[in-house]
Amino acid sequence: MYTEAEGRRLGLVGWVKNTHSGTVVGQVQGPAEQVEDMKVWLRKTGSPTSRITKASFSNQRSIEQLELSGFSTRF
Repeated sequence: MYTEAEGRRLGLVGWVKNTHSGTVVGQVQGPAEQVEDMKVWLRKTGSPTSRITKASFSNQRSIEQLELSGFSTRF
């Protein structure tokens, strides 16, 4: 919920999902500066009850056009 709200606040599109192992996975798209701001938020802040021990980002690439719309939480 907090990650979704932060993504929307930054004007990003994508999704986020909590896993059964207590981690979070997702996909974010938008302007590079806002994506970097989101990565910092995920590394340092997160939701109020989160305990962040590690943040890793993979499959990063530039895209010409957004492939997603909106920002949602998947279950």
